[in-house]
Amino acid sequence: MSVLKLLADAFHEGGWGMWPILFLLMLTMAIVIERAVFLRKAVIDKEKLVSLLRSQISAGNIQGAIKVCSGNSTPMTRIVQAGLMRANRSDVEIDAAMDEASLRELPKVEKRTGYLAMLGNLATLAGLLGTITGLIKSFAGVAGVDPSQKATLLSKGISEAMNCTAFGLATGIIGLATFAWLNGKTQNIIDDIAEVRKNVGNLLSLAKAAARG
Repeated sequence: MSVLKLLADAFHEGGWGMWPILFLLMLTMAIVIERAVFLRKAVIDKEKLVSLLRSQISAGNIQGAIKVCSGNSTPMTRIVQAGLMRANRSDVEIDAAMDEASLRELPKVEKRTGYLAMLGNLATLAGLLGTITGLIKSFAGVAGVDPSQKATLLSKGISEAMNCTAFGLATGIIGLATFAWLNGKTQNIIDDIAEVRKNVGNLLSLAKAAARG
């Protein structure tokens, strides 16, 4: 409880500049939670998926491969499924179908993550703005004031400035750190999709070649 009171006092001492930083922090956390949940659902064991698809495609059971994808709905499986739906067409048409599905799915994977870096930078700048206004307020306030009150007014203004700085920097660190974390997860998913797409394309080509031979 004492920690909460300490934070509440620091927020109050920070003045008006704390509110926009708080708004940026709440926005950052909302995006982090939404993206973390989405990306967790988007992750699939690619080795297991490729193994299942290989066994179905090698057996000539394209419908079974489609069912494997539809039973595990993720951006990766939806892209692969689009290619499997054209399994009886040419390799170019299969790739085109997966390209078209990728244009729908990949923006969903990358959505909003980039905003975290921007919010982190904005929070840092908002903290700096609060610092400057706090210092301006403190030095302007002591002009023409009784010397006995100058120390108190300066202390109050500097406290406001430093609290804004600390809150802004902390929010900025959270934004940039979570951006790096989520961006890494996003890139891993995109790389896995590209790898599985290539594997499935090769499997379909080999299956068609075996059928012709």
